[in-house]
Amino acid sequence: MHLVAIGGSDAGISTALRARELDPSVDVTVVVADSFPNFSICGIPYYFSREVDPWQSLAHRTHADLEATGMRLRLDTLATGIDVSGRKLTVRNADGSDDVLAYDELMVGTGASPSTAGIAGIGGQDGLGPDDGVHVLHSMGDTFALERYLDERDPRTAIIVGAGYVGLEMAEALTVRGLAVTQLQRGPEVLSTLDPELGSLVHDELTRNGVDVVTGARVGAVTRAGGRLTVAGEDDSGSFARTADLVLVVVGVRPNTGLLTAAGATTGPGGAVVVDERMRTGLPHVWAAGDGVVTHHRLLGVTYLPLGTTAHKQGRVAGENAIGGDARFAGSLGTQVVKVFDLVAARTGLRDLEAVGAGLAPRSATAVADDHKAYYPGATPISIRITGDTSDGRLLGAQLVGTRGAEIAKRVDTFATALHHGMTVEAMSDLDLSYTPPLGSPWDAVQVATQAWARTVRGSAIPVDAH
Repeated sequence: MHLVAIGGSDAGISTALRARELDPSVDVTVVVADSFPNFSICGIPYYFSREVDPWQSLAHRTHADLEATGMRLRLDTLATGIDVSGRKLTVRNADGSDDVLAYDELMVGTGASPSTAGIAGIGGQDGLGPDDGVHVLHSMGDTFALERYLDERDPRTAIIVGAGYVGLEMAEALTVRGLAVTQLQRGPEVLSTLDPELGSLVHDELTRNGVDVVTGARVGAVTRAGGRLTVAGEDDSGSFARTADLVLVVVGVRPNTGLLTAAGATTGPGGAVVVDERMRTGLPHVWAAGDGVVTHHRLLGVTYLPLGTTAHKQGRVAGENAIGGDARFAGSLGTQVVKVFDLVAARTGLRDLEAVGAGLAPRSATAVADDHKAYYPGATPISIRITGDTSDGRLLGAQLVGTRGAEIAKRVDTFATALHHGMTVEAMSDLDLSYTPPLGSPWDAVQVATQAWARTVRGSAIPVDAH
């Protein structure tokens, strides 16, 4: 059997690894558009901050490690066409020549491309690009282009368009590199995956570290004159124009679907390719996974939520099923976490607005609890916002913001586990969570928050142990 996997990132490599793990006799070829298979795109901001160095450290596995598993890599090879009935894949090599690869099963993990949100003056044949100081950040090629610009041009000021996860991480990285950073966010607060009251805590952390944050900023165009870049648009006060040496646009992604749609696949939410929970595309012997396909969400149903963790899981499912298995993707909850200077923000599940859109009856409540017993030195507050369903008490979501040492990732994972298993908010008080004064409390901060929700929303009177 010959399995061909397109894509050298999370989905493609996970597919290849799972297939080879389950059946070492399977012949696996991975088609990679660039020279960097299995590199951590999520780690790029930490290369710029020099917390990760050299750039080769971003490789999850080396080329040799991957080939040692028995897979064959075709680097600098672009997949250009699928002959579904003939089970053939056309690819273009680095020298411009074309090859045809016969396959028994095909997995497409072409991922997504950075969006420019319709901002005039950037991208395309005549728009501003990396040589002009306008950058995106979604690949190792983008990484090298930005690093080269920093080294050769020595910019002193930067504008980051977008304040999502990558935008916030890059605001920190460029600040550490000595640049004066302005961050423009279209929405009312940074990190729009959080409710504004928690997003404001992240905003304050950026400001404390010298980042000039402008919210409600709707960017219309980027222009260049006299060696300087100007970002213009409108904000809540009217028109604005900000000037800098470098502009980084990080406003989300759009799924790469052309290869599959040309072969007859259909698209759904977010313009992503529709797959079922087994990663089937509806095309015979063609599977798909990763940022180019829809996401099966445990609370929302079919949506589009591209995440690296999801791509890994989807690729694993596709790899197992492509060789005859019957695995299912169990679904996403949108669990995410980000470090911004000395603050950590995380979320899982739904916020009020999302829950209402799903036809649920949510209520949210915010509590502040120490990360460990106050009498032990160094205790810091965690702001936790709980969303539950008022009709049946089910936990629907959680948002957390606290200091880097407050185990925010551990605690959001506790909520994610509870969500996965459909727990009620009040049942979380029954969880047997660890406790020692330097690290927690007899009632963990997680439980303090869920108990506060119960008292506020459902009139519960669960006691909080103060000892």
